[in-house]
Amino acid sequence: MSLNKENLLKDYFTYTGIIHIHSTFSDGTRPIPEIAQIANELGDIHFILITDHNTLQGKRDGFEGWYGNVLVGVGSEINDRDDRNHYLAFDIDREFGPENTAEEYVNGVDALGGIGFIAHPDESRAHIRKYPPYPWTLWDSDRFHGIEIWNQMSEWMEGLTHLNKFWRILHPRRSIVRPKEQTLQRWDALNLKRRVVGIGGVDAHGFLHRLFGGFAIRVFRYKVSFRTIRTHILSPARLTPKTDYRVALKEIYAALRAGHCYISHAYLGSAVNFSFWAKNSIGIAAMGDSLPFRNGTELVVQLPQKARVTLVRNGQTIARKKGDELYFPISEAGIYRVEISIDNRPWIYSNHIRLL
Repeated sequence: MSLNKENLLKDYFTYTGIIHIHSTFSDGTRPIPEIAQIANELGDIHFILITDHNTLQGKRDGFEGWYGNVLVGVGSEINDRDDRNHYLAFDIDREFGPENTAEEYVNGVDALGGIGFIAHPDESRAHIRKYPPYPWTLWDSDRFHGIEIWNQMSEWMEGLTHLNKFWRILHPRRSIVRPKEQTLQRWDALNLKRRVVGIGGVDAHGFLHRLFGGFAIRVFRYKVSFRTIRTHILSPARLTPKTDYRVALKEIYAALRAGHCYISHAYLGSAVNFSFWAKNSIGIAAMGDSLPFRNGTELVVQLPQKARVTLVRNGQTIARKKGDELYFPISEAGIYRVEISIDNRPWIYSNHIRLL
């Protein structure tokens, strides 16, 4: 946990989380307590969100709670009968499954007061028949809350070929490079109409891959996955293992719902002290917030190290600067986000700030 260093955001704490994890309650290879212990061993993770396929069994069996310094929440990854439209649903007590259509479970999660995020929305691959793509098709809905803009396992699988598979198995983190441009463009377009929150997911399973001669190697061990794509939230609450876990989870879900979050690739460095906000004569706005546009509006970016910052307005790049504390004067209304890169590799993606 760290307190943002800029006084304008002094009331927010930053927490680092891992989203989209499978356990032995579906097709993962480790039980929830072991997964939580792995997260604890890394020392810089505050929460993990389990998303087993079409089940909340882990929640029913009482596996939510604090495990050392790591908070575990249990949601579900739902899909339809065609194994499409995968949906990460949290803060619900009712299960949905393939007997439901995508529209039914998207509407159902919303009606229950939960939150839902489209998983690997633009997945496409045809080179390995055993692992077909699982894209999203229900784009005319206005009741999903967010979208997984970066999925570690999906990117790894889409770039896998028979020629490079051994290199990618041996160097899994180096093969995670950037989100799909199609997904980023779709995300920006959706935000022109309403707030659609962006998160990052690891899609961790800890799969065993059989090699020649019967040998097996675990591809993307949980500990390796947890060192890749992370979602960081901003919360006004100080959350510690002394906090009731149900209260703490509500705070995390509230931050995700509000878009008070950003995504980072931990392979390139810690992003804990990143901040992005807008300020003008009316007030300030954090990621996910709206602020009336006024002359003199300024966007502020702070980073834990110098990097290249790309400012995006309404889906279009409008400025680039390099540094660790940057100011962007804004001359017109719009929805704004930033992308941060190191050595031309994407590192951080903010959620949007709406200047209206």
